[in-house]
Amino acid sequence: MSIMVLGTASHVGKSTVVTAICRLLHRRSIRHAPYKSQNMSLNSYVTREGGEIGIAQAMQAIAAGLEPDISMNPILLKPKGDQTSQIVLMGKPYRDVKASSYYNETDYLLEIAIEAANVLLDRYQHLVIEGAGGAAEVNLYSRDIANIRLAQKLRYPIILVADIERGGVFAQVYGTISLLPDEIRSLVKGVIINKFRGDPALFDEGITILEALCHIPVLGLVPATDIAIPSEDSLSLQDKKVVVTPIRIAVIHLPRISNFTDFELLERHASVSYVKPGENLGDYDAIIIPGTKNTVEDLQVIQASGAADQIRVARARGAPVIGICGGYQMLCTTIIDSGVESCEGEYRGIGLIPGTTQFIGYEKTTTQVTRCSSGVGPILSRISEVSGYEIHMGDTNHPKVKTAFLDEGAVSDDGLVIGTYMHGLFTNPSAVKALVSYLCEQKGIIWNESEEQGDPFDALADHFEKYVRFDEILKHFK
Repeated sequence: MSIMVLGTASHVGKSTVVTAICRLLHRRSIRHAPYKSQNMSLNSYVTREGGEIGIAQAMQAIAAGLEPDISMNPILLKPKGDQTSQIVLMGKPYRDVKASSYYNETDYLLEIAIEAANVLLDRYQHLVIEGAGGAAEVNLYSRDIANIRLAQKLRYPIILVADIERGGVFAQVYGTISLLPDEIRSLVKGVIINKFRGDPALFDEGITILEALCHIPVLGLVPATDIAIPSEDSLSLQDKKVVVTPIRIAVIHLPRISNFTDFELLERHASVSYVKPGENLGDYDAIIIPGTKNTVEDLQVIQASGAADQIRVARARGAPVIGICGGYQMLCTTIIDSGVESCEGEYRGIGLIPGTTQFIGYEKTTTQVTRCSSGVGPILSRISEVSGYEIHMGDTNHPKVKTAFLDEGAVSDDGLVIGTYMHGLFTNPSAVKALVSYLCEQKGIIWNESEEQGDPFDALADHFEKYVRFDEILKHFK
């Protein structure tokens, strides 16, 4: 048997619950795999074979002791703006579609999703399935291949997750269950109330009321936690808490920001703020331009807002400026688009890296990488070997500029402007230490390197098991 974890809304904690369940099953040596038929996120991950999936499913696989696989997230939607998304199908770009046209693909995509689920079942026997958004979007039932139509096909027991932190938890749970189709409502076997703050005993009466209203057991009341696991999508940006340290780093909050999980380790060692284009950058010790789903359009926002001018001023006063993937492309002198990313044309970049990025075809580079630093300058000289992954369209050429890593990226002669296509650079502790220790030296501060946390998946599993009647979930895997 397997289970589905559905939610009363987006961002209620479905991904976290699935991750915890995967680690607890892994501890018990129960063969299983995580699965999400359709995910919409700009935080993605590259599998060993070069396929692209949502980062949440990759982290769930790691929690389950597995190598991430494209079958775990067969459909990934990557919003590009203007109601358009790129469909990544079985790890590879499929096509760009308008929201109004996407639903014409529903039946075909559901077939692909079911095939992927069957591949995983044959290999691992059990699935822990994550739904998407809210389960009771009644206007979407006929085309909801992440929740209702998938549940109708698979008919697995359902655990419903609700978020008490946002308020209205009784309406969330009762309303969702009441609106589910009859054949799906009968599959709901338990409710988990997530993100509770305060004394759990104060909600005992609430649990009694919910169970009486819904005739479904509440399996747990899970307190909010700051255990660090990668964020699934941009909704998580609003929840970020800035660590107070003397070192302040600005990550430009691009309209189409992608893979901001690149900086979550850095957030534990410096005050990292996500700064919208046009907001003041004058007080920051370093500037990072992250990845984006649409380099050209986000570059135009940076230019129009004055952020490009501010970045050049920061560079002139000696602040390191680092571009990751799309941010690297923006740092170049020129971007030439043949109509792949945006309208065909030539666009002026920020100009801190003398070079040109060209978008010629729809092909996408997706690969895991391990690279040695070139050692140029005071930051890269503190880094030896790092690992990460590339997800990008376009190629960048700068023949007269030194490479940041062997055969990749770019670095200025003084080492303070760095561009790379490597996502995950700052998930390497050595890269975090290199940047933060350099910035501390510039301010005359002794960096007290904090201890790294233990395995966050074990910590999450311990937290979950403490507050949830896991035996009630476990019985569905017998």
